[in-house]
Amino acid sequence: MGNFDLTSSKHHITQARQWRFLDFVSLVFFAAIFLFLVLVLTPLGDSIAATGSQALITSTTGAKRRHHLIALIESGRNLTLQSCSADAVDYMPCEDPTRNRLLSREMNSYRERHCPPPEERPLCLIPPPVGYNIPIQWPTSLYKIWHENMPYNKLADRKGHQGWMKKEGAHFIFPGGGTMFPDGAVKYIEQLEHYIPISGGTLRTVLDMGCGVASFGGYLLAEDLLTVSFAPRDSHKSQIQFALERGIPAFVLMLGTRRLPFPAFSFDLIHCSRCLIPFTAYNATYFIEVDRLLRPGGYLIISGPPVQWHGLDKEWEELQTVAKALCYESVVVNANTAIWKKPVDNSCIETQNQSGFELCDKSDDPSYAWYFKLKRCVSWLSSVGGKLAVGEIPKWPLRLTKTPSRAGGKNGNEEFESDTRMWEKRILYYKKTLNLKIGTEAVRNVMDMDAYFGGFAAALISDPVWVMNVVPHNKPSTLGLIFDRGLIGVYHDWCEPFSSYPRTYDFIHMASIESLIKDPLTGKKRCNILDVMVEIDRLLRPEGTFVARDSPEMIQKLERVARSIRWESTIHNTEPESHTNERVLVATKLLWTLSSSSQ
Repeated sequence: MGNFDLTSSKHHITQARQWRFLDFVSLVFFAAIFLFLVLVLTPLGDSIAATGSQALITSTTGAKRRHHLIALIESGRNLTLQSCSADAVDYMPCEDPTRNRLLSREMNSYRERHCPPPEERPLCLIPPPVGYNIPIQWPTSLYKIWHENMPYNKLADRKGHQGWMKKEGAHFIFPGGGTMFPDGAVKYIEQLEHYIPISGGTLRTVLDMGCGVASFGGYLLAEDLLTVSFAPRDSHKSQIQFALERGIPAFVLMLGTRRLPFPAFSFDLIHCSRCLIPFTAYNATYFIEVDRLLRPGGYLIISGPPVQWHGLDKEWEELQTVAKALCYESVVVNANTAIWKKPVDNSCIETQNQSGFELCDKSDDPSYAWYFKLKRCVSWLSSVGGKLAVGEIPKWPLRLTKTPSRAGGKNGNEEFESDTRMWEKRILYYKKTLNLKIGTEAVRNVMDMDAYFGGFAAALISDPVWVMNVVPHNKPSTLGLIFDRGLIGVYHDWCEPFSSYPRTYDFIHMASIESLIKDPLTGKKRCNILDVMVEIDRLLRPEGTFVARDSPEMIQKLERVARSIRWESTIHNTEPESHTNERVLVATKLLWTLSSSSQ
């Protein structure tokens, strides 16, 4: 009987198993290398990355992957961002009801700006609603807009009898009425003109608080009065969206716990038509904020509650007491409308020991208003009163070109005039050589992302446009000067989303993006280029234009990012008079739908 060598047999079996394991490891290794090369060197990798990005857009745990995707796009990889879901058509990151409703109700804090951290912001493109049409052009848009561009009937159903708006076929129609002026804004403005100088250029900048669909501001344009109309995103969630679709300057904003993002002494006229702001609440904090914004000698109009309103006698008496304590002159009380005129200096308050209000410390900057808590002290006028007062500041349109007192001394005057001449040449070049649509009926709502002296907007004054002049909060505070010129604007930080609805601007201009995203002290980037460009895409209307001036290297980077957000773009030289090493990027946002995006 033969003997079996069990030891030798086991050795051969073990050796065979080892070879099979090594073969498997080698196969996996070479397959991984092959897959890596495919992903890096072929378009398939771009496609997979782009598809995968959809899963990243709201993932807080995917922050590293989000940063990686941003780095790939900014480095030039051929990736295209996915569209957001259909329910994001009106998404406003900093005024998101699903997020903000969990916050404090104290002084309506939950209705103010509350922005998510960057890693929680969607890295996707906001789609237009189903049936979206290119907006109706100005001035027809003042009276009617496409229903499907914002198909929300709530305001028409609730306020149609007051003349706000109504649905007719494929359109929303705006008769021009309001809760306190159901017969129309035109007739209401004519009544106001009996008491304040609406026409003639004495007044120019207006703030309309709780504006509804902004018909008051829209019809003041015929009088050469430029109005910032604001309202929060509340139960009438679409009112500012309707205003902007009509081509009326408007902004999503809430008077709650912070100063409004405007400099001191900016508005010649402040108007509240049933805005329901409790002016005397919280020790009259809201009235004092209105006082900070109102130019010396300016006018305050409150129409509606509590002015001689049934059942609100106590509130009406308190309002009159506060106005008197702040030395406001009562111009008229007519039915439910009251008009006051602000004093041109603080002498009255200083001599009233029993007024109950204190003047702010002279070191306080009343124009600082970016995420700044409201104060219950009255801003000093002595240093600016006469120079900025209504009646003393040049009348419109002279104030547009005359160097404002807030520009400083001789050097400020020279810089102001140089900036004005520079932008006149640039705008002419944009129109004549680059053939941009600005100045045509295709462009109405315009934004300058870094306005400085407002020279860009001033050069467009003869065109049928209005310009939102944005002054970055970390740059020289020139916004007061812009208002002195008779223009409008806001403070903002471009590392955060802007307080507006999607698809609300026809033309957006930007110069030197790095100056917007870098810390001026450390030089470090506070946010990334892609997030800023995605936000611009959210604000820009389909077929709208984006123009950027920057270094050749940055323009190349912006052009790569523009491709990733589905824009068509071209690069141009600057105007011949320019002695800077810059290029100009001109990009167009394409009209696409969710169905076309998925194909």
